Amino acid sequence: MALITLRRNFCHLSDFRIHGALAALRNHPINHVHKVSKEQLHPWFCSVQYEPFKIHFHHACYKKFHLQNGNELHPVGEPAFSQVHDWNKFEQNLKNEDEQIFYRRLNEFTSSEEVLSFIKTLETLPDAMAAGALQRICEVEKKGGDQRLPKEILESNVFQALCFQFEQEPSQLSNSGLVTALQALIWLHVDTQSSLVLNLVAECQNRLKRGGLEVHDLCVLGESLIRLQGPGCVTLELIIYQLQDAKLEVFTPEDIVALYRILQACAEKVDQHQTFLNTINNFSLSIVSYLSPKSISQMLTALVVLDQAQALPLVIKLGKYVVRHIPHFTNEELRKVIEAFIYFGHNDRFFIKTLERHVAAFCLTLDADVVSKIMEYCSRKLILSEPILNAVAETFVSQSEKLSPSQISELIEPFGKLNYLPPNAPALFRKLEHVLFTHFNYFPPKTLLRLLHSCSLIAHPPVNFMGKIFSPFFLQKLQGEESHLDRLSMAQLTQLFLSSVLECPFYKGPKLFRQYQVKSFLTPCCSLETPMDFHLYKSVMIGLIDLLGARSYFASKVLTPYCYTIDVEIKLDEEGFVLPFTVDEDIHKRVALCIDGPKRFCSNSKHLLGREAIKQRHLRLLGYQVVQIPYHEIEVLKSRQELVEYLQSKLFPQNSTVHW
Repeated sequence: MALITLRRNFCHLSDFRIHGALAALRNHPINHVHKVSKEQLHPWFCSVQYEPFKIHFHHACYKKFHLQNGNELHPVGEPAFSQVHDWNKFEQNLKNEDEQIFYRRLNEFTSSEEVLSFIKTLETLPDAMAAGALQRICEVEKKGGDQRLPKEILESNVFQALCFQFEQEPSQLSNSGLVTALQALIWLHVDTQSSLVLNLVAECQNRLKRGGLEVHDLCVLGESLIRLQGPGCVTLELIIYQLQDAKLEVFTPEDIVALYRILQACAEKVDQHQTFLNTINNFSLSIVSYLSPKSISQMLTALVVLDQAQALPLVIKLGKYVVRHIPHFTNEELRKVIEAFIYFGHNDRFFIKTLERHVAAFCLTLDADVVSKIMEYCSRKLILSEPILNAVAETFVSQSEKLSPSQISELIEPFGKLNYLPPNAPALFRKLEHVLFTHFNYFPPKTLLRLLHSCSLIAHPPVNFMGKIFSPFFLQKLQGEESHLDRLSMAQLTQLFLSSVLECPFYKGPKLFRQYQVKSFLTPCCSLETPMDFHLYKSVMIGLIDLLGARSYFASKVLTPYCYTIDVEIKLDEEGFVLPFTVDEDIHKRVALCIDGPKRFCSNSKHLLGREAIKQRHLRLLGYQVVQIPYHEIEVLKSRQELVEYLQSKLFPQNSTVHW
């Protein structure tokens, strides 16, 4: 392993005052030092202009020193300063320093300046540790939000000396030091065409062709080349080929995650690597318990990008460990975890419970994108989580000004879909109405339509905005450049119009033009109703035949003039007699049976979805006697006789006998 000898290479740099500096200066004429500094350092950072080199030394208080008698350093205007160790108590020789202590000290620093100040106190520095120092500089700069190094760091003699050694002697570096240095320099946006980066890349390629790199080094190099040259670089194929030949048992958990990231970057070639991916997916089951929150998030993201639907056992196991790490995820990591769960359809009650506690405690501090993704997850999986919905409602009321139109829609729409009114519903709708009045024109037409339609699902028709959305101007914007309006938008407009007629009789504004209305809300592709559960319907039909005496006394899947489709319709005359479904005269009452299967309810609950709730509400307002037959009541019946008695109590609760 090569040593970056700071005593030799830093001696001519103005920030160092260590033993042996003057001896080294005597071995290098001043003009030569100027030439090396200017010619070798300048190409790395072409934007930085360097002044002619000056022989000045500074101690911790930045006092200038000059040469006296050829072998001593003295502060200007001060007595001779002979005890070098007094100016910095941390100066040490790494030959006697444990490597773990070095890295522990390095990880304590929170700025590039602190890292460089620490490095310059060292007499010698192994190349792997020098690369680690560059990596730490990269980490602290990334945390600051700007990965580009400040000019003062670029001009630091310590930083330049580190880079100088890597450029001049890459063949002497260890594999770990070589790939780590290249990785850090790439992340720090060092000029990719500089001799420094080109030399390191060339040395990495030489060692790769000789097969001299270990698994971890291959992973680091692969990610570096992806960032440097893109996923299409030829060298990356050789790296993946060598990784395929390695035994997975020698991979650390971090290496496995890095391997996923490499394959993720080459997602367009996933078919070529699917056999290898299957092996990795199976092996990864054994390392899940060792993964950090960040690694779990990255692995799930890679599985999504690589479309690993067959890796569901791995997703389920990752989900179990996600529960333990929810408080430790960053906002971005949590967002990607939930995004993966949405993609794979993963639903875990322990995850929901933990997420509820986390959101309830930290909702006001979570990023809006994370909250939106959580609401999307609840909406997609039909999860009626009152703690989450209540916390989001409170967040919206207090922070609506910080939200974009799309974020507002993403937060509010699930309330309508899940048919839930939070405790602060009055404040929620007042705030929403204020936002819409203030920023109406900033909402994309379809986003605005979805938002207003979701309000109508929970019995809050947006009456103050119906005149605007039924206007020809808005309808033209909604249609855009298409030749006609899409079916879903027309259905939402029609249901909003129906709400204005049935639930807002005081509304006297514009009506929806006939050409924008649909005839049925039940369509194969974009339905506003849930199709009837066939098996549940079959059971109910048998009971109805026994109860009514014949199949002719009820009709199925009846499309009403009001766009709704009734599962089963029964007609009664004025005396309560059941009429054949073919009769159209003397009808006194129509009974609408809603045979509600599991898909019409929120997940694992008896709470109707918003689209089913509005349907039953509107049917009642239209004069139907709505009778709900939920699946969870049918499932507990043990015999055909019990079914008949159940249906009789539902249809004719006040009559002891039934007439037909």
